[in-house]
Amino acid sequence: MKDNMMESVRSAVLKESSEDLEGSCTKIVGYDFNKGVNYSELIKSMISTGFQASNLGDAIDIVNQMVPTEDCSEKERNVAYRESVTCKIFLGFTSNLVSSGDRETIRYLVQHRMVDVVVTTAGGIEEDLIKCLAQSKALNRIGNLLVPNDNYCKFEDWIMPIFDQMYDEQSNENVLWTPSKVIARLGKEINDETSYLYWAYKKGIPVFCPSMTDGSIDAILSFFPKGRSRS
Repeated sequence: MKDNMMESVRSAVLKESSEDLEGSCTKIVGYDFNKGVNYSELIKSMISTGFQASNLGDAIDIVNQMVPTEDCSEKERNVAYRESVTCKIFLGFTSNLVSSGDRETIRYLVQHRMVDVVVTTAGGIEEDLIKCLAQSKALNRIGNLLVPNDNYCKFEDWIMPIFDQMYDEQSNENVLWTPSKVIARLGKEINDETSYLYWAYKKGIPVFCPSMTDGSIDAILSFFPKGRSRS
């Protein structure tokens, strides 16, 4: 009886595979640094490294399909051809990427028109502008990043006169302000080449923010134009 039970457990635990995966799945093999550091091959190896590295490899493969690479044909490299492609590249990100050093990567992608549309959060708009206005030691914390209160004060001092102008244009010229039009105006007014919003305005790339009032801008708008004198 005991022997039969052990045999039953053994056969269940050590059951032979009924399917041969050879050739049907990616074989997990990491990069061999004995070959030296070849960054192109290292990145390609991510697809066969497993876990999150494989997801990164998939993402890299998708990006390579969207932008010209060394493997592209002459036709695919042609600017006129790429402009004729109807597929649009949307770049979406949350505010923490702008608060961090990834902001410069986003700015590069927008500056060189490697994306067609940007979608971000209220913080993704504000942090880009604030970084142009002030950098100093911190009092507030965003993850492991520190941000001073003075930055937000400088942001308010900068943006209020712009809102004044926009209000006048709405009242006198019947300009209808949508979130994306407001963002484009702020990108124009910041006039700073370190800003991805500046380059989005410059290159005509629309920036959409479904929740633009979910941040400091909401607090500023809540007091605007109450108590402000107008001629």
